[in-house]
Amino acid sequence: MAETMKLDGARELDFDRQSVEQAYDRWAPIYDLVFGGVFEKGRQAAISATNKMGGRVLEVGVGTGISLPLYAPNVRVFGTDISEAMLAKAKRRVAEQRLKNIEGLAVMDAEKLEFADNSFDVVMAQYVVTAVPNPEAALDEFARVLRPGGELVILTRVSADEGLRRVIEQALQPVVRRLGFRTAEFAWSRYMKWLAGARNMELAERRLIPPLGHFSLVRFRKIGLAAAA
Repeated sequence: MAETMKLDGARELDFDRQSVEQAYDRWAPIYDLVFGGVFEKGRQAAISATNKMGGRVLEVGVGTGISLPLYAPNVRVFGTDISEAMLAKAKRRVAEQRLKNIEGLAVMDAEKLEFADNSFDVVMAQYVVTAVPNPEAALDEFARVLRPGGELVILTRVSADEGLRRVIEQALQPVVRRLGFRTAEFAWSRYMKWLAGARNMELAERRLIPPLGHFSLVRFRKIGLAAAA
């Protein structure tokens, strides 16, 4: 049975793991063609920020692996995704391009990551937060597996808190939900509310990303235990 969510006074929406998985399995054959160019600037910005951090990286929602060739050779990457079909393409990409810095690829739920605490220097999530049933649970998991001093780097859709744009986004929601996306539930105030409850995380950067600034590159830094106390 689909999990029911109700946020910011919006009507309840059914959005569960199975529906997301099925949506992305459908997208797998044409994902690179449809979204490769559209999200290129954001992808490059996110990878650039990650490469500067270096170390061990977890990319959640790695999809077809379109980002994998962009990582610096000294960065070790483990990729996860909910979609078997997406990961199949990612594995072919790794093999064909002989990407030796990819530690592994595995089907995994973003809300229940199968890694120990403090396992990664960077957690990367591109266009993932708006596509999981419980975004705050996923953000909590990203923070959990991140080492103190490490960064959570996300590319994300930031919707309007009010005004005409918010009305339009809410009207479009029933259509885009069938594609595995949500438009109206992720105003910046929601991210800030999560951050306020995450005592060991701080905002490092928020940068608008083309086209049109509807997406943002957001970096959260995990505070060391001494600082968090």
